Formats: sequence, C-alpha cells, structure tokens
Amino acid sequence: MTRGASRSPWSGQTTWVGRVDASLRSFLRTETGSARVVVVATVAALVWANLGPTSYESFWHTPFSVQVGEWTLSRELRSWINSGLMTLFFLVAGLELRRDFDIGELRERRRFTLPLLAGLGGMLVPIVIYLAFNAGTATASGWGVVMATDTALALATLAVLGPRFSDRLRGFLLTVAVVDDVVAIVVLAVAYPEHPSPAALLVAAGIFAVVVLARTVGLRYGPVYLLLGVAAWVAVSVSGVDPVVVGLLMGLLTYAYAPGRVELQRASDLFRLFREQPTPQFAHSVRAGLIAALSPNDRLQHLYHPWASYLIVPLFALANAGVVIDGELLARAATSPVTIGVVVAYVLGKPAGIILTSRLVARLTHNRLRPPVGWAAVTGVGTVSGVGFTVALLIASHALSGPALDEAKLGILVATVVSSVVTWSVFRLAARLPEARRARALLGSADEIVDLLVPVRTDRDHIRGPADAPVTVVEYGDFECPYCGQAEPVVRELLAEFTNIRYVWRHLPLTEVHPHAQLAAEAAEAAGEQGAFWEMHDLIFEHQDALRNADLLHYADRLGLDLVRFREYLTERRGADRISEDVDSADLSGVSGTPTFFINGRRHHGAYDIVALSAAVKGAFAQAKIRPE
Repeated sequence: MTRGASRSPWSGQTTWVGRVDASLRSFLRTETGSARVVVVATVAALVWANLGPTSYESFWHTPFSVQVGEWTLSRELRSWINSGLMTLFFLVAGLELRRDFDIGELRERRRFTLPLLAGLGGMLVPIVIYLAFNAGTATASGWGVVMATDTALALATLAVLGPRFSDRLRGFLLTVAVVDDVVAIVVLAVAYPEHPSPAALLVAAGIFAVVVLARTVGLRYGPVYLLLGVAAWVAVSVSGVDPVVVGLLMGLLTYAYAPGRVELQRASDLFRLFREQPTPQFAHSVRAGLIAALSPNDRLQHLYHPWASYLIVPLFALANAGVVIDGELLARAATSPVTIGVVVAYVLGKPAGIILTSRLVARLTHNRLRPPVGWAAVTGVGTVSGVGFTVALLIASHALSGPALDEAKLGILVATVVSSVVTWSVFRLAARLPEARRARALLGSADEIVDLLVPVRTDRDHIRGPADAPVTVVEYGDFECPYCGQAEPVVRELLAEFTNIRYVWRHLPLTEVHPHAQLAAEAAEAAGEQGAFWEMHDLIFEHQDALRNADLLHYADRLGLDLVRFREYLTERRGADRISEDVDSADLSGVSGTPTFFINGRRHHGAYDIVALSAAVKGAFAQAKIRPE
C-alpha cells in the first residue's frame, strides 16, 4: 500500500512521499530463473548441431532483409539475433547499472570504485593469459573473448551454490559482471568493427546528442526515444560497429528515481475521481497517472527484462552455442592455443584478476575501500565470473571464424562447467569453517548503507524484546492495513523463534485509503500512556474491521484502562505529535508503504513471510558477530 499521512483523521488532507522499490531481488529472480532456459537452449543447440550440422548452420544463415524504398538492410538470421535482439539484452544491463547508480548501492560513489577496479582486473589478467598462448598467431585477435561474465548464468550458479543469506554477495557479483559487460561491449564496438564508416558514426553521435538533449529538457514521451533508438541502431549498424552498443548507451541514459510526492498525490486524486465517476476517460487518466509516477528506468525494466532473459538470451544460445563435438575437434582442442587460452583465462585468470585487484585496492587504501563481502565470498565471485558464455560467444562470433571459432566455443563451454565446479568447491570449503570465521569469510566487515535514518531510541520507541539485542527489527505499520494484519502473525512467530531480537513498531497511518488508521494509532498511544501499548496493539490487530471510536473505547474497557483518561487523551489528540514524528522518520527513510521492515537499519526488500524474514534476521545475526578488524 502507498501512503499519505493526514494532519488530522478528519481532514482528508494527505501528504505523499516517494518509495524506492527493491528491484535487485526482482532482477536476480529473473536472471537466475531464466538461466534454466538458457541451459536448455544450449543443450538443444549442441544436440541439433551434432545430429544435423548442415541444417543447423543453413537455418541460422538464412538471409532476412528490411527494405524501405530503395534502402535495404540485409543480415543473416543469426546476425539479427546477435546484433538486433541482443540490443535489448544490453539495454536491460544498462538500465540496471544506471538504477544502481541513481538509487541503489552505488549511489554512494565510493562503493563503485572497488567493483569497477575488480572488474577491470578480472578482464586484464585473462586477456594477458590468452595472449600468452596465442601471441604471434592469427588467433591473437580473439583476446576479447575472455573478457566478460555471463550475468544470468553466473547469478544462477551463485544462487544454487553460494550462501543463502547474502544479497550483498549477489550485488557485488552483479556490479562486477555489469562492468565486464559494459567494457566488453565497448571493446566489441571499437576493436571488431566491419568496414567502418565514419560518416555513419557521426550520424549516430548526432542522434545520441538529440537523445541527451531530450532527456535534459525533461521529455518523457516514450515513442520519441523509441524512434531515436531505432535510428541510432540503424546508423551504428551501417557504420560497421556492432549496434548492441546502442542498447547499452540508451540504458545508461535512462534515469531512475523514486516516485515523487506530487506524482503520487496526483495518482491518488485521479483514482478518487475514477471512484466517483468510473468512466473510460477517467480509467485512461488513472492509468496514465500511475505510469507517470514511475521512472522511465522502472517502466522499461518491467517491460523488457523478462523478454530479454527468457526469450532473447536463450534464443542467442540456441543460435550460437551449436558446435559439432567430434573426435577431430577434441583432438585439435587438446593442443589448441585458442581452447587452452580460453579455459585457463576464465578458470584461473578471472578469479586471479578479481581477487588480486580487490586485495591491492584494499591494501593501498588501508581498507577504506574494501569489498562489501568477505574474502571467501570475493573468491567465489572470482571463480563464478569464469562463466563467460553469452558475451563470450558474441565476441567470439566477431573475432574468430572457421575452426578457431569452434575451438573457442568449446573452450567457453568447458570453462563454464569447470568454473561452476570450482565455485562449488570454494563455498563448500567456506561452509566447513567455524561459525565466526565463516561469517567473516563470507560477509566481511565493510560498513553497510544504513537505510533507517532515524535510529531506534529505547526511551522513545515502542519495543518488544531485550533492549540490548544484537538484531533490531523495525516495522512501519498501519493498524487498518490488511497487509500489516497478514504480517502480524509472522512477526509473532519471528519473536518466538528468535528470543534475542528487539522488535520496534512505528506508526505510518495510510489515511488516504484507511480512514480509521490515524484514530487507531492515537488509541494505541492513549493505551501506551497507561502502560498498555502492546496490549492495545494486539487487540486492534485482532479486530481490524472495527476501529471506530466506540470500538476503541470498548477495547480500552476490556484492557481495564481508565476510560476517562483514555477518552481525554483521544479528545485532546495528545498522541498526534508522536505519530507525526514516526511519519516524518518514515519520510526521511524513503518509506511510503506498509508494512515496511528494517533489520539492523537495513531495509528489508521482498516478501515478509516467515521464511524471508527469518533468513534476513539470520543474516543480520551473522553480520552482528563480526567485529571490525
């Protein structure tokens, strides 16, 4: 639910604030889920190529042309997938990186420095290794093959083989992998052009200048950007540079932000008008108002991410992973500098580059810049980054041809399997460490971004559990919100499972949609004035559908409260200021919906069932056991 807090339960005047949605979990779920489809498509490509090599190649070499008047753009079917559909894949990668910069972990720019340098180290070392095997030969041009990490498959591998409680680990891998992708696509555009045309590149640069100008003046009409993006894609395609770079640049130019107070208020007003006059015109207005409240980045990710992950990348794997694996190829690969160079670069070079660069940066900065996870986790990120697949195949198709391309494909497949096994071994060994050492090895001791900007005060906040507990769970809630009602038994189960956590309730009445929420909150404060806040809290949640004045007086009577004092407290609205302070603290922390949970100051995103909250609390306990080095 989205909220507005009124100054009075009778005024109907509502104040709205923005909310930063947690896209990381959604992004990770989509990426890891789609990896299964990619694996199936890869197996299908290998089976097809080995059972019918002629039909496999002839199908993907089928020409397909687009003609407008006398102008024609003709490509093979495989090329349309690699340079056309994959543009959307890199658009999504650019969108996610930009979102992380605007409102994610990387909004603190210093946190980007180490993953950036680790990503670069994880590319340079593999390149050196590959060139060491291929120096002085025609296949040296394939050095770009060993640069990138397959984000989807690497995240899926980590989800299966890595620890269950560290989103920071997955976030660190995501940042390193996207850095790899960005640099790899730039290299693909610069190092492997076909018949470059400076004139076409100038046209493309001019189109991007128009995109930047439109963005600067605040133009938000989507079809304009679509036309400009298509025009830029055609110009870059004609220039000889792989046009997938257009998707990446468009994604990086698409800003992300939390919905603003004004936009949310407008959407609420439009919905209220629709409730009064449910006409098609107002339905269209409500839809437009809701869409306008979201950032372009959010809208485009929601639109393209599932298509990119579940259709485009598997289709790319089907079109490119097919290689005839016979005795001749295996014999060549055993001594091929291409295959050996790719395997060694990915299996050894990737983790060596990421780990050594991270160590060096931490040492040179005296730990002011250090990984957001422990060194065992950094090692796991390094080994799983050896899963190169998608971008590796894309660059290989541009850099190599003939037998060398088949040898590179085989090396990429072998490196993917071996890197996954090595990653499993790393986390298996980490799991055998004593608990305290395992927590430090996996989670590290870097400071987290604190999302809860108003800290808990034992002399002011409503607290259940030990005041000195190592883990604190803060909930912003609304007594009339049905979702808070669903979360309440989960919270009680959580408190029963973990006796050494403290639970804090803060008011966030959604008065725009829950007319009795403010009054219920003030009634809880009135009961608290007589030492019965939690008893009233529990009783209200048991009767969420009965929160009028008479009902609340009845609950006070059941609790044995002094009804005169209780009624005077409500009449004089003595609890309003206290509730307003909670609302203001929610504003400062970017909270606009209920229930919203913070665990040790870090906002909990995603589900609030017992499994999700328990996992988050266990992670917080593990982190709390770590002491700064």
